[in-house]
Amino acid sequence: MGARRSTRHVVALALAGLLAAGCSAPSEGAPAGPEASAANSPSPSGTTARTWSIVALGDSVPAGSACGCTPYPQLSGEDLASPPDRTVTVANDAVGGYTTDDVLTQLQSDPAVIDRVRAADVVEVEVGANDVGYSSSCGTSVACYQPTVPVIEKNLAAVVARVHALTSGHPVLVVLLDYWSVWLGGQYAAAQGEAYVAAAAEVTDQVNAVIASTASATSSAYVDLRTAFKGPDHAYDETHYLAPDGDHPNAAGHAQIAAATVAQIERALHL
Repeated sequence: MGARRSTRHVVALALAGLLAAGCSAPSEGAPAGPEASAANSPSPSGTTARTWSIVALGDSVPAGSACGCTPYPQLSGEDLASPPDRTVTVANDAVGGYTTDDVLTQLQSDPAVIDRVRAADVVEVEVGANDVGYSSSCGTSVACYQPTVPVIEKNLAAVVARVHALTSGHPVLVVLLDYWSVWLGGQYAAAQGEAYVAAAAEVTDQVNAVIASTASATSSAYVDLRTAFKGPDHAYDETHYLAPDGDHPNAAGHAQIAAATVAQIERALHL
């Protein structure tokens, strides 16, 4: 998913006080950084409201490349920030062009990202498409991309483990998002021919299977974007969710991703 890099977005928004008893509640500490100033304001019930921190990691999809719109990590924060006595921060540390190896390196060596993840209550991760990016050398040969799939699996498991290691002092929800297509989608894919469409679907299946299995094995939330974009039987044409480059979501696509992500967060945390 394109190599254009994105600046980090930090958005202060309204989010929930404490989670219901018995849920995997985030810690009571306010996050580090300038956004922490909104924390600990009194709630109408007389208890102390707290800031809930979301960090997004991954490639150009969460970074918002080719859209010129608000990316889904910020939108998910806005959707969760209701009623108005709730407070949340969203730090978008996704970078266009990143692979699973890049995100793992980021979590191991970028002090600013490490600090934000340490304070996070939710970490949204979408990465893997660039690991199997379409190349002229492989073309539509699915077998040519397959050796990279185990690398994605290994790195993604390491990313989740690293997040949990950094947040070992408090509960954290890791949210893993997959792809509607790891290559071009919708009519943009169709324009490349049937062989391209078939190969894109198969490579996407393999990457999404790794993401889903990693989510299951690590007790992470899983967001099925192929279903969100293409419907339960994957028969819908997702072109209306894509930017003109055919590779990235447009504003409607980011809104759709945010809605699917929020639904999984609310289900996991019983909000």
